[in-house]
Amino acid sequence: MTRSIENAVVIGATGLVGRELVKQLNLNLACKAITVIVRREDQEFKKHSKIKQFILDDFLLLNDEDVNGFSHAFSCLGTTIKKAGSKERFYNIDYEINAHFADLFEMTETHYLLVSAMGADASSRIFYSKVKGELEHYIQGLDLKYISIIRPSLLLGDRQEKRTLESATQKLYQKFSHLVPDTFKYKPVSAEQVAQTMVEAAQTQTNPFVIYDNLQIQNFK
Repeated sequence: MTRSIENAVVIGATGLVGRELVKQLNLNLACKAITVIVRREDQEFKKHSKIKQFILDDFLLLNDEDVNGFSHAFSCLGTTIKKAGSKERFYNIDYEINAHFADLFEMTETHYLLVSAMGADASSRIFYSKVKGELEHYIQGLDLKYISIIRPSLLLGDRQEKRTLESATQKLYQKFSHLVPDTFKYKPVSAEQVAQTMVEAAQTQTNPFVIYDNLQIQNFK
């Protein structure tokens, strides 16, 4: 069964996965309108008539009217503790804003899709994984018609912001990628593969709740 992505709303649209997702949605003929929620106007998005920019400095100020009537809601918002500056700020972005965004779609027909992370576990001793797991647990408890959770491993791609450790890991992986079997569940995936997974889930998922793990993401080439 295929369900059209008639009109989509995206947060985290200026990030690595977000930009790729918006690109793919823009090329999707069935998708008639895309709203990206951004803190400042993005020049790349201005080039496309199908993309509308909703500019808001504080995403926690989003309300029901702002996101009413969308067939699909995509959350690609995420950061690192280093970039955020503190664990508290990281929690505010990765948990509180994403949780608030999901809240807005309770008891609607909107399909909610979230980019989480491999290893997400509310009981983890690793703060990053713990927060991701707590967010997943919270979202599962909401009254949402459809939920898709995407759990990628290390993301490959060119980020606008610098992430030193990720850049070094990418270079190392690219050097030895030919030695990594396709069945290796921790194999890094590209932003394009993650975005493809989200689009596929948005169009074909029939179960109310599905987690897409890294091996499933790898299926997209």
